[in-house]
Amino acid sequence: MPDPSPRNGGFPGAELLGELARGPARWDVYLETAAAPDLGAVRARIHFAQADRRRVSAWIFLERTERDIRQRFAGFSDVDLWNLLESVGP
Repeated sequence: MPDPSPRNGGFPGAELLGELARGPARWDVYLETAAAPDLGAVRARIHFAQADRRRVSAWIFLERTERDIRQRFAGFSDVDLWNLLESVGP
């Protein structure tokens, strides 16, 4: 059963990275990482959570280490995250 703690939002392997806000709209942003041993790498995707609404990206990161993924994620602007959020849901 998934851990419903705010730290992972019920997304196994995910960690809360912050909140995305625009006007009254607020979404919690989680980064989920998973080992890809067949590739010798780590993959990651982004989850967005708002009350009972959930959206998730595809596996959009593939890097050698989790640290590399976090560095790439840090390069995403709020606009980039809003565009991703809008692309993965209605």
